[in-house]
Amino acid sequence: MPSTVLTATVQSGNTVLSGSSKQPASSCEKDRFFWAYTEEPHRTRRQAIIKAHPEVIRLCGPETLTKYCVIAVVSLQIACAICLRHTAIFSIPFLLTAYIIGATANQNLFLAIHEISHNLAFRSPTANRLFAVFANLPIGLPYSAAFRPYHLTHHKSLGVDGLDTDLPTFLEAFFLDSILGKAFFCTFQILFYAIRPMAVYQLPLTQIHLFNILAQVTFDYLLVRYAGSNALAYLIMSSFLAGSLHPCAGHFIAEHYVFEKQPPSTAAQKSLVQAPVPETFSYYGPLNFLTYNVGLHNEHHDFPAVPWTRLPVLHEIAKEFYVDLPHHKSWTWVIWQFIWDKEVGLWCRVKRKEGGRKVGSGIWREDELGANEARGSKILNIK
Repeated sequence: MPSTVLTATVQSGNTVLSGSSKQPASSCEKDRFFWAYTEEPHRTRRQAIIKAHPEVIRLCGPETLTKYCVIAVVSLQIACAICLRHTAIFSIPFLLTAYIIGATANQNLFLAIHEISHNLAFRSPTANRLFAVFANLPIGLPYSAAFRPYHLTHHKSLGVDGLDTDLPTFLEAFFLDSILGKAFFCTFQILFYAIRPMAVYQLPLTQIHLFNILAQVTFDYLLVRYAGSNALAYLIMSSFLAGSLHPCAGHFIAEHYVFEKQPPSTAAQKSLVQAPVPETFSYYGPLNFLTYNVGLHNEHHDFPAVPWTRLPVLHEIAKEFYVDLPHHKSWTWVIWQFIWDKEVGLWCRVKRKEGGRKVGSGIWREDELGANEARGSKILNIK
């Protein structure tokens, strides 16, 4: 059997994760996250895949198509904003366009910035930083420069409390532990993902951050001056809806929340157990076409330097490593189940106390940050 499953000791305050499920245990009454005491699973599986299929290394590197897709979507959003400049903000045409076209387009740009953060649009790191700022323009608010270090820390520190800002905080999980609370979270999750990182730890302000802010403010000013405030309102509303109750927004929850359940525990299971830890989940469905294949999330975390167009190729080459992993078939169902299933919620995340490192802390090696940081590197971002 291929090395698709890692064995780890996992314990929660009152939850034990066994296999891919959660079971009641008996410790702290309040903290119900799944606590792991081994490293994240992707490094081990990456090494196993490279050993079994060394040709996957050739999949790493920039994808030329990305920049053309970004230019097309940025142009589409600007055109829509201009076309709606005289349309009432809360009219049916405005709202439908913002939800169907705008939210889908801006979610696409969120994930384009995600690709670019891994240096997968150009070979030059500087070109990637600048192009991410360009992709950021229709989103309405500057975030691409800050997203990159937070996201790369998420990769190098998956599940590490205090470093991985994709993890919900204790306060979020505690106060939103209800159907209404989860519905509120799903409706406003874009705000949680925007504010939470700054609450966990703050990044130093760098030149690219300042350029991102200046470029965005300039773009917004020019758009309002020449197309009116409704044009900017369309872009802002598109960004909000992209991270709200929208089918494509299901990927935020689907990627790392544990959904699978298991029968009640026995007495022997109330202690620490050796069990597989499913903390990343892929989605294999049609919305990947609109979202840079972000649904292939196990594949992406195993090989962050493989661009979106080659992730399906990676999946096919190393299929025996992925076929038995739990995965999702519908992002819409993910949102529905997350809200209504009492056994699923913000507590359903694997956390660890140690491991990983923080981008910007001064201890990162350049070859760990993306696909093309190290000059002359033959194996890209697989260490």
